[in-house]
Amino acid sequence: MKAVMIIFNQALTEKVEYMLDKLEIRGFTQWEGLQGRGSVDGDPHYGTHTWPEINTAAISIVDDKMVDIILEKVKKIDEINKEVGIRAFVWNIEKSI
Repeated sequence: MKAVMIIFNQALTEKVEYMLDKLEIRGFTQWEGLQGRGSVDGDPHYGTHTWPEINTAAISIVDDKMVDIILEKVKKIDEINKEVGIRAFVWNIEKSI
């Protein structure tokens, strides 16, 4: 099992939720109103007058076989929407109940 966390500009919320639905990933948790900036070339997303954009994050625990599929879909969303930003991170899940 793996945890996949996707952090994205709020403008991509519908696209990310649609992706999860199409991949039949039912379980996820989503956080809205996140602040931050990309480590490479991303603009700050602080929700302020100067930097008004804001981020959202979603995390889902999935079978290992789904990881590459999700990452490929996230990459495609990023390639189409370079100006707003999306990233995904993967962790091992040792145990769960």
